[in-house]
Amino acid sequence: MASALPRRLVLGAFLGGTAAMSLSRPVLAWSAQGDAREWALFRERFITREGRVVDDGNGGVSHTEGQGWAMLMAESFNDRDTFERVWSFTRQAMKRPTDNLHAWRYRPQQPMPVDDLNNATDGDTFIAWSLLRGGQRWENPAYRTAGTAVARDMARLLIKPLGDRTVLLPGAFGFEFPDYVVVNPSYHMPLAIRDLARAAPDARWGAVQTDGLNLQRVARFGRWGLPADWVKVPRAVGRVSPAPGRPQRFSYDAIRVPLYMVWSGLVTEPMVSSPIAFWNDPSLRAMPAWTEFVGDSVSPYAATSGIRAVASLAMAGGDLSRADVGSVSGAHDYYAASLMMLARLAARDLSRPALS
Repeated sequence: MASALPRRLVLGAFLGGTAAMSLSRPVLAWSAQGDAREWALFRERFITREGRVVDDGNGGVSHTEGQGWAMLMAESFNDRDTFERVWSFTRQAMKRPTDNLHAWRYRPQQPMPVDDLNNATDGDTFIAWSLLRGGQRWENPAYRTAGTAVARDMARLLIKPLGDRTVLLPGAFGFEFPDYVVVNPSYHMPLAIRDLARAAPDARWGAVQTDGLNLQRVARFGRWGLPADWVKVPRAVGRVSPAPGRPQRFSYDAIRVPLYMVWSGLVTEPMVSSPIAFWNDPSLRAMPAWTEFVGDSVSPYAATSGIRAVASLAMAGGDLSRADVGSVSGAHDYYAASLMMLARLAARDLSRPALS
């Protein structure tokens, strides 16, 4: 049965031979009690009583990214009350009226808190994934039905053929142009896509899984060959490149690429090894927050605690007993704390049998 296999081996079977060869090293356990304390700190600091996840580094707004991450954290720590509060707010305040996706942003101080109905694909990915996991953990068919509905609409509205590739759009509109599309590599989370594909079978999921990984392997730039925050993918034959009109960096978005690769058990992919080489470069006086691809300049300030947590987990191959991801109590803001918690969730998943 699949449920008896470690997550990394199950994902390898889904992705095919190249990935499966990368997924062999066992991971050790660590203090579950310490993890639970970190979840309590995150919950008290960033989740309101109504279930809204507050981005205190961005004017106190909320994003589907944070709603989905918090739901996944609550599921992982068997905190059904918080899960239901966050999901209740998400579906009531942020669900789009014409499908099962969710508006990407909620601004509580505005007369119309939801003033842009475009979705964010990473947010919907984590909302759907957490609902599927919550449905299994708590034997709740309503959660699973809701998660399946999100997954189906994601496949219908966000997965697009592009020449000989299939791409996952960052949102339902605004990213397609006559000659190219813009994608965000950090919106591709292989382990979550595997579970969405199982819940809502559709050939497009398999295509975007394979092509998304292949795209990430070639969409690396600069001196260190790093993932970009945003990437331009031509419709015709041609090279991918950093997206125009955006900072051409390995930065706060792309940091999630090595995190999600490690989480999915793909620890030997170049999207992991290249950032590790960057973080360990002896010519850098401190770990930078980002690097520009043009000129290979680095940020004049050091990486946040969240970036350092991801780097530490990646360098430890997903083994939290050999990593130092720090404590949420020392995080400067919501995003740093989220990365620290996601690093913990990744290690938890890698150390236990798959949920399905």
